[in-house]
Amino acid sequence: MRILGFLSAAGLAAAIVVLPAGRVSAGLFDSVLSSQPQRSQVVARHLVSFPPGYEPGTIYVQFSRARLYYVLSNGRAISYPIATPKGEARWSGETRVSAKKVNPGWTPTAEMRRENPDLPAYVPGGHPQNPLGVRALYLGKSLYRIHGTDAPWSVGQSVSHGCIRMFNQDVADLYQRVPIGTRVVVTW
Repeated sequence: MRILGFLSAAGLAAAIVVLPAGRVSAGLFDSVLSSQPQRSQVVARHLVSFPPGYEPGTIYVQFSRARLYYVLSNGRAISYPIATPKGEARWSGETRVSAKKVNPGWTPTAEMRRENPDLPAYVPGGHPQNPLGVRALYLGKSLYRIHGTDAPWSVGQSVSHGCIRMFNQDVADLYQRVPIGTRVVVTW
């Protein structure tokens, strides 16, 4: 992954503006709740104004705001709430979506098993307790993914081991929009 140097996280945060509710198409996006989301308040998926210079079809992740943005045309993006990495699992950089899976199986890493020996060695795809949820977008050659979750209450929190968790309905929405090879930019 490549470290970024084109727009600071603070600069992007200042440039993102929630569009008025009247501009949101019913049935396509959840309603707009707030332009200043708080970490304790998980704001639903919604359409936002996005700064110029970002190519449509790019995924931009801003861990400091616990948001993932899918860039659309005409200075807009879909903003999704996410769960972020905790502690030393924090990372930033640029990568690409290298694979996509429906109902992926999950194998915890050795570190996860050391932290919690009660974890199963494997959870099959489609199982209600599968931490990857209903869809996964694999990021480059890393172990990181953008995925759903069996713990929706964790969205908005810093809880993951490096992956980006989303509500299952949101990752399913993003999954159908994103082809393999999509650029993913991650900042704090």
